[in-house]
Amino acid sequence: MSLHKTSPEHQKRSGIRGIFQKAAPRFELGIKDLQSSALPLGHAAVGGSPSHERDRISRRHSGLLVVCNGHGEDLIARRIIEAIHRLRPSLVMSVLPLVGRGTTFEQAVQAGWLKRVGPEASLPSGGFSNQSLKGLFADLSSGLAIMSWSQWRVMQRHVNEGHAVLAVGDLLPLLMARCSGAAFAFIGTPKSDYTWRSGPGRALSDRYHRLKGSEWDPWEWSLMRSRHCRFVAMRDELTARGLRRHGVEALAPGNPMMDGLTRTAPPAALDRCRRVVLLCGSRTPEASRNFCHLIKGLNHVHTPGPLAVLVPVGKQPDLQDLEVNLDALGYRRSLSPSDELGAAACWVKESKLVLIGPGCFERWAGWAEAAIATAGTATEQIVGLGIPALSLPGRGPQFKRSFAKRQSRLLGGAVHPCTSEQELGQRLQQLLDEPHLGQRMGRIGQQRMGAPGGSRRLAELVLERLHGY
Repeated sequence: MSLHKTSPEHQKRSGIRGIFQKAAPRFELGIKDLQSSALPLGHAAVGGSPSHERDRISRRHSGLLVVCNGHGEDLIARRIIEAIHRLRPSLVMSVLPLVGRGTTFEQAVQAGWLKRVGPEASLPSGGFSNQSLKGLFADLSSGLAIMSWSQWRVMQRHVNEGHAVLAVGDLLPLLMARCSGAAFAFIGTPKSDYTWRSGPGRALSDRYHRLKGSEWDPWEWSLMRSRHCRFVAMRDELTARGLRRHGVEALAPGNPMMDGLTRTAPPAALDRCRRVVLLCGSRTPEASRNFCHLIKGLNHVHTPGPLAVLVPVGKQPDLQDLEVNLDALGYRRSLSPSDELGAAACWVKESKLVLIGPGCFERWAGWAEAAIATAGTATEQIVGLGIPALSLPGRGPQFKRSFAKRQSRLLGGAVHPCTSEQELGQRLQQLLDEPHLGQRMGRIGQQRMGAPGGSRRLAELVLERLHGY
């Protein structure tokens, strides 16, 4: 649209242009841009050029649409969204969860500053249809194609209204963001080159990744190199370096998963107890089955004093399902040792005390001495706190043996996969009896997961690259 020189709108534009001419610094896109969060992180620019001014103005989108595809991805997206909101409360933001109902965003949605969009539907595979044909067919029969089309239409509507896109996850949100035609950024969460560079590496997939030099695939590199992509962020520097060898200007500003988590002393009510956190996952009915196997593994653990088993859960699995399992395994309902623990239920058997707490993960995680787990993101967060973990693969669809091995290699052995309930109990006994062993595993976990602060650094990147602040 053309503007007359004498119009008030033209004078307003000229004033904005003058501000940008004075304020826009001269930077080149490169690795060193990330090393100081105090510096603006923008594309290479020629200071004061009219084309640069128009580009900066055009990048001031009316809002931000965050697209994510999985439970762990939702948690990471939520951290970044919260950090963006703290920095720019006026920015209009919407979130489109591609898998599940996006319950982790509930608090922000109720507060009114975040809008959750798109169809709410849970897939039978729990979002893991790429791991088995059975899961894929189950998702397709439940309406996966129709749901995906509805999600695409929602995304296009927001893009047409001037929203930039932040894709969090793997290929699916990356592909949708690229095909939308909007300016977008991509945060790759599930893949890390540690999974094939650590351990024996004899699997066919490891040889394939070594041949490529990255766990990300060539078609994903191509999408990341799009002129519409403002930045690509990986979970660790090793993975970012592998992508840079293939022409993707990938950054590693930090891992948002560790934000908001700290090691803390347990409350007085648990002072006399050995403390183990149990993470059974969030996808039913798999989580309930895995919970039962993990509890059975405790039969092989013997401590001189009480053993407190902390079971933080989300919306799923249902509290009643877990209590049915505990009742069948010989536990009996009891009162919690203290109201300050925040437990919704307490069950006891001999010297073992099982506390179940919906929404208590962030509070309870730092109290544990060790963890037993069949979870994804929560396990990574636990070892990132320096707490050693043991896993027990089940039937899936998520936490199968292949997943457990990959997770162990990703975390450098800070989580050890067990083959049976008996081995789980024996190794847990060893961790409790030999603190130096757990400390060594914990240090590795902290190194692999990195320090807190990633959410704010990623939020600053989003505002700088997608919104021109």
